[in-house]
Amino acid sequence: MRRNHFMSMERILVADDDRNIAELLRLYLEKEGYTVTLACDGVDAMEKFIADTPDIVLLDIMMPNMNGFDMLQQLRANGRELPVIIISGRASKEDIINGYKLGCDDYITKPVSMDILIWKIEAILRRVKEKNENKLVHFQLGNLYFDSVKQTLGDIHLSSRENDLLLILCRKRNQLVERNRILKTLWQTDDYFASRSLSVYINHLRNHLQDCPNIKILSVHGKGYKIIDESENVEN
Repeated sequence: MRRNHFMSMERILVADDDRNIAELLRLYLEKEGYTVTLACDGVDAMEKFIADTPDIVLLDIMMPNMNGFDMLQQLRANGRELPVIIISGRASKEDIINGYKLGCDDYITKPVSMDILIWKIEAILRRVKEKNENKLVHFQLGNLYFDSVKQTLGDIHLSSRENDLLLILCRKRNQLVERNRILKTLWQTDDYFASRSLSVYINHLRNHLQDCPNIKILSVHGKGYKIIDESENVEN
């Protein structure tokens, strides 16, 4: 069973000319809930990558037509920032260093521990997801447009604290944001006064959103808050 549950099934491209290893990876990864595409060499992998960009690539080095190093170099030269894990029988220090220099996110030597591989994949995908969330600055909240750069929610000009709090909630839309995390991020403390201030600003935001009946800021007792859009029929 997947140790972490994302909203969608992540797609993994496995490039390895050893069919037995590739099929073993496919069986294990699909059992864990991933969608897997296999490629038998670097050229085949590039074609499948272009046809349907995956969320992460598992890449062997020793492959015909185009080896893993050349494929990785081509991906990075084209500005592709998606994560790549090299899985190879080549375990020399020079090969490992070369892999990282070319831009791999991790380098695993064969034989592969499937459990460790799954943890590494999930850790990398989680970091990518958080990085992408942190780039978001504009959100549609019902009939109101939230612009965190201009600090506006529709026609309402937000205070800096209101703006920062709403941004934290929106970046984790439909997900619980722990109270302590908010306090440490915005107030650098979780003392009584900061906690009371947080409650006040949550109420301010609820008042600002009262004309958007589907947008709710929920309090999860003893844990934190989440902003949801009830029109999306998301389970709470």
